Amino acid sequence: MVHKDDSRPDIAARTLAALLRDIVASGRKPIETPDISDAVAVHDLRKALKRWRAILRLIAPAVGVGDEAELMRLEARDLAREMAAARDGQAAQEALADLGDSIPNLSARSRATIAERIAQIRASAEAIGLTPERGARIDDMWTRAAAAVERWPFERFDRSEAAAQLTVFYRRVCAAIPDDWSNASPEALHRFRQRVVEHRYQMELADPLWPKLMRVWVSEAQRLRDRLGAHHDLMILQRLTEPHQPLARWRSQLKPLIAERQAAHVAAAKRLTGRLFAEKSKAFRQRLASLWEHRAQRRD
Repeated sequence: MVHKDDSRPDIAARTLAALLRDIVASGRKPIETPDISDAVAVHDLRKALKRWRAILRLIAPAVGVGDEAELMRLEARDLAREMAAARDGQAAQEALADLGDSIPNLSARSRATIAERIAQIRASAEAIGLTPERGARIDDMWTRAAAAVERWPFERFDRSEAAAQLTVFYRRVCAAIPDDWSNASPEALHRFRQRVVEHRYQMELADPLWPKLMRVWVSEAQRLRDRLGAHHDLMILQRLTEPHQPLARWRSQLKPLIAERQAAHVAAAKRLTGRLFAEKSKAFRQRLASLWEHRAQRRD
């Protein structure tokens, strides 16, 4: 018979502490790495900030650090927003690539001009995306985050609490699924994408339960996020074709292609959503609870 070692923290608490330490380390790396490009640094920082915010939102009530965690989450949100413009230029480039190499009624010269203008937009945005002052603020935030991780009482976050909180946010993402995909507004799809991103990072907490299954789950959530993200990138490209914007002269050629690609991404997102969130929240919680109980009965 295998006995649980009661002197050790619960598996969920140990996993949570390790996950938060990994997030902090990944967030400090772009700041501390010499010669890293602004584009890579901004990308890696925004990812780390999203992971950090998702886990803080998940654990704050259960760990008993609600006010402090909420302040840190809002600080991370504000820093990410300050760097959002740097991401928009890259998003427009990716959206243009998404349309394909051949655009009807658009000459190679026009396409090259469009690409050049988007590249200029990206370069200008990235130049102010990660200034020395902002880098110092981010570094200070991660220093405080590292200290918090070492003193927060994660022992309160046992496997029962983990299953409960993951279910709360599973229900939250399910509630954001569009009722009518064909008529879903860009705002509704954007809100759903935010919930999917949050869920994708929170599910990293469940990885030790059944690594192969959870990695497939996270991978599918990432695919869904990518489809919704591609739809959003195309929205950014479309905004650049509005009157008085850099790509206004090519609006008639680009707008119908953008709409067509967006429809394809929405259709794919609907299929992925149907697979990933088919389970009722009660069944989702019961499965997590069973997996955690089984994992806790094994000697680590």
